[in-house]
Amino acid sequence: MVKEDYYQLLKVNRNASTTQIKDAYRKAAFQYHPDRNAGDKEAEAKFKAVSEAYEVLSDDQKRTVYDRYGHEGLSGQGYRGAQDVEDIFSTFGSIFEDFFGFSSGGGGRSRARRGSDLEYTLELTFLEAVFGVEKEISFSKNTSCDACKGSGAKAGTKPQTCETCHGRGQIRRSQGFFSVSTTCHSCRGSGQWVKQRCSPCRGEGVVAKQRSIKVKVPAGVDTGLRLRVSSEGEAGSDGGPAGDLYVVLSVAESETFIRDGVDVIVRLPISMSQAALGASLEIPALEGVRKISFPAGVQYGHRISLAGEGIPHLRGVGRGDLVVSLEVKIPQKLSKEQRELLEKFASISGDDVSKCSGGGFFQRIFD
Repeated sequence: MVKEDYYQLLKVNRNASTTQIKDAYRKAAFQYHPDRNAGDKEAEAKFKAVSEAYEVLSDDQKRTVYDRYGHEGLSGQGYRGAQDVEDIFSTFGSIFEDFFGFSSGGGGRSRARRGSDLEYTLELTFLEAVFGVEKEISFSKNTSCDACKGSGAKAGTKPQTCETCHGRGQIRRSQGFFSVSTTCHSCRGSGQWVKQRCSPCRGEGVVAKQRSIKVKVPAGVDTGLRLRVSSEGEAGSDGGPAGDLYVVLSVAESETFIRDGVDVIVRLPISMSQAALGASLEIPALEGVRKISFPAGVQYGHRISLAGEGIPHLRGVGRGDLVVSLEVKIPQKLSKEQRELLEKFASISGDDVSKCSGGGFFQRIFD
């Protein structure tokens, strides 16, 4: 199924501000909200679509990726969008109450909340990024408390249902199409209260733990790429799923190679004699050394390409090229013999160097 453009879904232009996007979503979500369109599958699908659009366009990082690469760019970084209406309410929390003053769903909906995503910066060498590598990383994350199994209650006890809101977390009353809600003052919206708190997690239900995992980095990655590791983020609350871990790659520069997309550039210094007469030389390559030849009379900046010797395509087949850029080096100091030979060469070529006042080619050499 072809996804509709996010900007068109929210009826905003591509340079719309965050406030304009929020206002557009407010209007669309109000129109397609499930409480207003009970049993209407088409409205539910539209509600999911506009919510996904808002989630992306209200996030600067996701919006930048979408603007440059579209839906494929987001999916390439692991973004899946909302799978159902419950995901939307879990993701946005109380945003619907903030927008409209009514509940984020029916009374039977779960209060489970997905855990927060984590971000880890992984540094790679140039060649590790080119050929791929498996790295072990360590980080701290909140996980469900083993002592209370995430409930926050002391072992042997259980959280009690709030008697004020009867476990809903909100006190509700009907008003037109919607259920207008206010957060329960007794349980502060949790729907439960804990009489005896768990000591290890202090009633929070989660504790910080050090975690080590192995991350497989594919060949051809570059700085800024994010790898998604599912369910390795913070623990969810009230039985909600864990968030994800995003590994952000930072690739060090190479002293030998310059990256240009999937091509690799090598700068090869050559002498005036080699440029004039031609030569066969060895050059550094990504995998060992290669031998190249160039004809007589090459100029500064002349390029020689070795097909398939570059960087592997990240999401495709084959590799880029290794490009050798020739750089003719002019000697800064000349021996007496070298100067005499060059003067003789200039004379044979008809180049008058005796009248140069500092701006001529050979004069610069002699200086």
